[in-house]
Amino acid sequence: MVFCTVLRFCSKKARGKGSGKFIDSLRLVVRGGPGGMGHPKYGGVGGRGGNVILVADEEMTLNKVLHKVPARLVKAAEGENSHAHRLCGDHGADFILPVPTGISVFSTTGVKLGDLNKANEQVIVAKGGLGGQPASQFNGLKGEELKVVLDLKLIADIGLVGFPNAGKSSLLKSISRAKPRVAAYPFTTLKPQLGVITYDDFRQITMADLPGLIEGAHQNRGLGYRFLKHIERTKLLVFMVDINGFQLSYEYPHRQPFETVALLNKELELYGKDILSKPTLLVVNKMDTEGAEEKWKKLKDLLSNYKENIRLLPKVMQPQQPIAFDEIWSISVQQDPEAVRTLALKLRHHLDIHADYERSQLPIQQIADGIKDMKQRHQIQNELTEHSSSNLM
Repeated sequence: MVFCTVLRFCSKKARGKGSGKFIDSLRLVVRGGPGGMGHPKYGGVGGRGGNVILVADEEMTLNKVLHKVPARLVKAAEGENSHAHRLCGDHGADFILPVPTGISVFSTTGVKLGDLNKANEQVIVAKGGLGGQPASQFNGLKGEELKVVLDLKLIADIGLVGFPNAGKSSLLKSISRAKPRVAAYPFTTLKPQLGVITYDDFRQITMADLPGLIEGAHQNRGLGYRFLKHIERTKLLVFMVDINGFQLSYEYPHRQPFETVALLNKELELYGKDILSKPTLLVVNKMDTEGAEEKWKKLKDLLSNYKENIRLLPKVMQPQQPIAFDEIWSISVQQDPEAVRTLALKLRHHLDIHADYERSQLPIQQIADGIKDMKQRHQIQNELTEHSSSNLM
């Protein structure tokens, strides 16, 4: 079986200062255009000011947005004034700003203005002012002005979660053609990486490698907390654990692999956002290292009754919501490419199971409406095809 992959980066460098830095949050000032002046003598009405509109674009990154508006000020055009030869002034042009898909828009006061999860979705973030008219004594009104935050959360099918050096970057590199940094020291990955797995039938699945967590990530320690938000929009989580356990540095205690699983569980639980409700798989890596089989046998015994065995750990390590892993398996990413290919097929299988379950939870009427819409689209397509064929004859 030929296992081919394609590359897709989560961000591309934009030109200008700081273009090499991954941006997942951007603050802007947005200002709707002012309305045009009315004409009191003839009762003319000024044009409405333009709106500031954000539109989701799959080719955009926040780096590119910053390049497009380096001053971080977005202004729509003002409405046209009324005059003797044109009593109704034209509306001001809208300022349409492309932004990446996966953006949530908030005001700096915390009010959510909208989500842009699909291409071409849009949200008006600042409305233009009304044109001058009798009610406003023919004075054009100012447009809305506010400070907004564009908060990017990667949209991926699969999110890789684990402590540093668990092998997440190596897996992403092996399973796709993404090129994350791989080395034997903590925090090799300093920004999220996104790879795309492409199967023989051209089905594509996106996988995000998120920078390694450490204990206390939910309290904003290390790099993990900043990037935990990116797993909120993933469909499937993959915990990745080193069979040899983990130790960040000599200042930290060495954690056994079972402790590592429990601590990852605990960090996601404390972060919240219902993350633990997602289907989750566990991958135990580095099975090519010395003594791995014996450690794996011990770990399997502990995982076989995970919910009870975590109570043997110190209280601080115990999650209150133990994860019920959909599947657990061991692997050597570096030494067993065939196992990596098998893992890719397993990931696809679990995604499909999850999608089937979600569809089964839809209301009957919603499913019926979807089928009806599909039939109507097919009917229209067939009619267009027949019409084109008759024109050619």
